[in-house]
Amino acid sequence: MQEEKFEEKEKKRGLSIVRGIKTVCSDIKTIYDKDPAARNLFEIILLYPGFHALLAYRLAHKLTKWRIPFVPRLISQAARFFTGIEIHPRAKIGKNFFIDHGMGVVIGETAVIGDDVLIYQGVTLGGTGKDTGKRHPTVGNNVTVGAGAKVLGNITIGDYTNIGAGSVVIDNVPEHSTVVGIPGRIVQQRVFIQGQLLHNRIPDPIKCELNRLKYELQELRARVED
Repeated sequence: MQEEKFEEKEKKRGLSIVRGIKTVCSDIKTIYDKDPAARNLFEIILLYPGFHALLAYRLAHKLTKWRIPFVPRLISQAARFFTGIEIHPRAKIGKNFFIDHGMGVVIGETAVIGDDVLIYQGVTLGGTGKDTGKRHPTVGNNVTVGAGAKVLGNITIGDYTNIGAGSVVIDNVPEHSTVVGIPGRIVQQRVFIQGQLLHNRIPDPIKCELNRLKYELQELRARVED
């Protein structure tokens, strides 16, 4: 009976390793597809710190699920030393994840990231204090987070959302939104094409609000004159 349980457990681990290899291959393909600077797969495997950090995370996360102590954190800290990217082994990251450049990226313990997510350097998916339990963001599918953006607390970022560079997001964001500013404000203009966030076309939310007030004031004046 014990031998059968041991064989079943080993079989599950073997299948888990195979799935892990497929996920890593998918990560490499995602980088090749999304980064115009990527010349070939060999270059990605050897020279991309975002891939190295993600590979270390995949391994550390797998060891964490197998309840192996200490080693997962050791792997994550070694990856942080060599890449400048810190991903907690207990974070949950989906398929086709891409960290572009990557220096200064921090992903907290209870963060959850969906599929086809792209984040740039300096991004933090962090907490807001010493809360326990779920204290980091949940990021949906097909989300782009611009350079230096901070997404903080137990909040949810909806699918197909784009967060502009330098934004600080502390509230939930619905699907198909674009968020800019400090604190983050939702702007309705579409400033992305095929998942690519066009940073040079992101509107100023304060200017947009002032323009709205300007047109309302003109309308009120027109009514008063009538």
